[in-house]
Amino acid sequence: MTRFVTKLAAATAAVALASVPGLASAQTTQAVDEKTGPVSFANVASVRIGNPGSLITETQRSPLTPGQSKLSPDRTVVPRDDGEKNTFGDKWAVNLGRFGAQSPFPPGIASRDHNVLAALQQTTVPTAVAESNYALLDNGRGGAKPADNTVLVLEGAKSSVDCSSPTKATSSTSVGKIWVRDETGALKPSGASGVDVKGLKLGPPSVIKNENIGKDETTSDLTVSRVTAFDQLIRQDGWRDGDVTAVAGWKVDIVTHVRDDAGKDLREARTTLVLGGVSCSIPKNFVAKPAGGTGPGAAPEQPAVPGTVPAGGIPPQAADSTRTVVGLGLLGGGIVIGAAAMLLFRRRKPVPVREK
Repeated sequence: MTRFVTKLAAATAAVALASVPGLASAQTTQAVDEKTGPVSFANVASVRIGNPGSLITETQRSPLTPGQSKLSPDRTVVPRDDGEKNTFGDKWAVNLGRFGAQSPFPPGIASRDHNVLAALQQTTVPTAVAESNYALLDNGRGGAKPADNTVLVLEGAKSSVDCSSPTKATSSTSVGKIWVRDETGALKPSGASGVDVKGLKLGPPSVIKNENIGKDETTSDLTVSRVTAFDQLIRQDGWRDGDVTAVAGWKVDIVTHVRDDAGKDLREARTTLVLGGVSCSIPKNFVAKPAGGTGPGAAPEQPAVPGTVPAGGIPPQAADSTRTVVGLGLLGGGIVIGAAAMLLFRRRKPVPVREK
């Protein structure tokens, strides 16, 4: 397993926060400042389709007093309903670790719940973690089983951040193994530090009405790398940085070259996924309080304040102009912010996989 640890500092000015539930009246701990104080965020999976259409799943925000906000285990796939499919498309899906009778993962990878949380420690140090197995499926392949449609797997992925002081803000991004479907059609390990694949047999996340796609001629270029900057996260406005910010996560960039049966370029579709995106931020004069517990938000003096950023938004439009605003529940779905997807016309020849 590889690990990537960095020390990050000096981020940009804070963005206004989305509303969060009020504090319990009987609190005994002074709350941190909502707009400038220590804060952390965690998101299991988000997608940018074209530019700037996005689907952002529930984002956890650390409470204003010691405690934690954790993603419900019921979120097991993206997209999970018609509203999210309107944005993400109906061909791709991302499994988040838990599955039923049929596994989308290679043999030996067991079903598991993710662990995605943002916490404020007893010391008021903000931390966040996202742990899961991820599988990207292209259901346009038409496989008999989910595993037949899986093109990418991040096994044992973990990203975490800890902002203990202005001089000690750390991030860690690791994975046990990355699997990619190769040119022979087999799903094989392709390293653990990131991959760069050209000519992958992967179609677009959605199709345009009356588009005559050549399944055998359409390919994608796929790059898996670590999130190293706050602006690489796919996030809502309520997800803010601070004077000192640490970030972590896995970024998947995909350029799909859509062609017809004769190999003629029809369009180019660009998609970016961020899996396990997390961040923590503190002001430049932050000083942690004396330790009084262990673990994420251990032994809070009052119940943890729920901190899930609200959901809702507008899907991007392609050929169908009848799509409408998608309103989703606070804990129920992703936020969707959209515009028309970029369609660029280019042609590239497939070349072999190379490990980064």
